[in-house]
Amino acid sequence: MSTADVDWDALHAEAVRMTTLAYAPYSQYRVGVAGFVEDGRMVSGCNVENAGYGVTLCAECGMVSQLHATGGGLLTAVYCVDGAGQALMPCGRCRQLLWENGTPQTLLMTPLGVLPMEQVLPQAFGPEHLKKGARP
Repeated sequence: MSTADVDWDALHAEAVRMTTLAYAPYSQYRVGVAGFVEDGRMVSGCNVENAGYGVTLCAECGMVSQLHATGGGLLTAVYCVDGAGQALMPCGRCRQLLWENGTPQTLLMTPLGVLPMEQVLPQAFGPEHLKKGARP
């Protein structure tokens, strides 16, 4: 999929909408994300904080949960924004989620523009590594 094939405006609008649904009473830092799936569906999510910060859910976690709850598949393009609607680079944990639920060519809107996941998470660890390291 090329950058030109993605309706970035639609992804951005949904990601911004999701920031309004975020639960961020502690940090006030609202995050929304939206992504297209290979079959054309759009999935989205928002961050959900918790008083025990370690169990806070990133927006990407919610989106990936919705991806699987609505039939699975692979993400083809993703747009993550902050509460002001500005493109946001996902944290390391979420980059791993996007890697495993997309492909190396999955496109991500970043503060520097659109990048494929293979540039966002170079030398990524994935399921194929678990097979290589398995013992007989």
